[in-house]
Amino acid sequence: MNHFLKHKLSSALTVVITILVVSVLPAQATTTISELYITISDAIMETKKEDDVKAKEALESFEKQWTEMNVPNSEATNQINDAYNRAYEANNADERLANLQQLAKGLAALEKEQNPVDELAERTNFGTKMQPAINKLNEVIGTNNQPAILQEYTKFVASWTKNERPVRELDIASYGKIETQVAFMRITLAEDELDLDQLQGQFNTLTNAIDDFVAGKVVQGTTGNYSVATLIGLLKESIDLIEEKSYDKAADSLVEFIEIWPNVEGDIRTKNASLYTEIESKIPLLVSDLSKDAVDQQRITESIGSLINDIELVQTTSNYTYWDSALILLREGLEALLIIIALIAFLKKANQENQKKWIYVGAFSGLVVSAIAAIILSTILQSVSTGTSREIMEGYVGLGAAVLMLGVGVWLHNKSSINAWNKYIQTQMNHAISTSSILSMAFVSFLSVFREGAETIIFYAGIAPKMSTLELIIGILIALAVLAVFAIVLIKVSGKIPIHRFFIVATVLIYILAFKIIGVSVHTLQLTSVFPMTRVDHLPVISSIGFYPTWETIIPQVLLIGLVIWNLLRKK
Repeated sequence: MNHFLKHKLSSALTVVITILVVSVLPAQATTTISELYITISDAIMETKKEDDVKAKEALESFEKQWTEMNVPNSEATNQINDAYNRAYEANNADERLANLQQLAKGLAALEKEQNPVDELAERTNFGTKMQPAINKLNEVIGTNNQPAILQEYTKFVASWTKNERPVRELDIASYGKIETQVAFMRITLAEDELDLDQLQGQFNTLTNAIDDFVAGKVVQGTTGNYSVATLIGLLKESIDLIEEKSYDKAADSLVEFIEIWPNVEGDIRTKNASLYTEIESKIPLLVSDLSKDAVDQQRITESIGSLINDIELVQTTSNYTYWDSALILLREGLEALLIIIALIAFLKKANQENQKKWIYVGAFSGLVVSAIAAIILSTILQSVSTGTSREIMEGYVGLGAAVLMLGVGVWLHNKSSINAWNKYIQTQMNHAISTSSILSMAFVSFLSVFREGAETIIFYAGIAPKMSTLELIIGILIALAVLAVFAIVLIKVSGKIPIHRFFIVATVLIYILAFKIIGVSVHTLQLTSVFPMTRVDHLPVISSIGFYPTWETIIPQVLLIGLVIWNLLRKK
């Protein structure tokens, strides 16, 4: 095998091995209970979206992590196993959600078994830490001095933020009730004229909620199948009502937002802490602004619209489908088919048509090996790491795959590389024909197809982490079926159909997929706080093509478009 071939194979193998090694490294990490919580959170989010398939995928991931932990049997493990089975076999979203909540409680019970905590002491300690701020706020409310009350209220909120953890972990209903009253007090304090009686009533409700938590009383909280989408819906509803000048009803929608917020805030807090803080401080003020005599409609609408955009940016994630998987193999397969037809034509000119079956054998082997390599890669990427570490890995692998795909694609298709490759293939075919070597003929065909397969594998590395192995396989099977039809048609009516037009369309779609991979990968790293998130105003989120209105995602996508244009102009 000459130097040229060794160089080509070495490059392709290096790409594949590099991706596999980078992907496998995180697999050594040990699953923790906090990672199980993240997986349950994923299942809850998908259940709230009523996406049964993805909810079950998250539960299957939980089962794998849970099995790997190999926790000794106990009352808590039995509770976890029972809740998991019921959640997985649930017949509807509400049933699954209820059992997922039981699953989370089972994990909390397991944590207590493994790390015993004196719950009474935790509650008492919280009450002790909060009491000074409560006393000072209570004293100043009686003075009717609004600036002084606001100052002590701010100190109280700071104390609450610092000490809220045990409330959030031990009793989410109490946490929600306290959070809601804190927001209601902020609304009252923002009014032009202070309603002292209303403020005192809200303060009393707040302190009662704190006392109930310290005493360990059961609190009835706001319950329901709420999600981030629920919050977005309420914000959009408030904008519609503002445009109708129904300011009181718009304020009611925002108040409902505040009441639901404690049930959903974790989905925001874990992805964008600054947005979480902004929402908690801004929404109560917007409610107050809507209650004033002179309502600044434009400013309030713009403020709510900005929050909607920010929440959508955090909430929106994009996964790949079997169509993306099929497109990759279809594009590279079309190019491989053209190569096969050229090889058959070469045999025909050499009066060796009886050997063309070996061309088919080699080509089919190249396709199968490429598909198997892609499936193995997908399985590895689906199995390694969990939670945030997995999302970071997905982002880096996606970016790496996009860079490699563009680099290798441009290199393989530049004029000098194509000429050298064609010359090598012609030499090898001449040798195979002159020696009548069946294996050599099949190998040349295999190599020609697998050269395209190397590009295919790089693409699959970019999308595999964000799609199920089943969808990847379905996409591959669809592409193989379409390619089989194309192969029959091309062989029978070669030269009579404009195959180059299909090829151009497929190439454009591949570049669109590369655009999507870059956007999705950068956005994933933004949601894990690896990259910053600098939003560009007045641009929509279009997750179907991986477009997210942030400078960090737009700049590399613009560079991709520039590279594509440059490559097209260079070829002309």
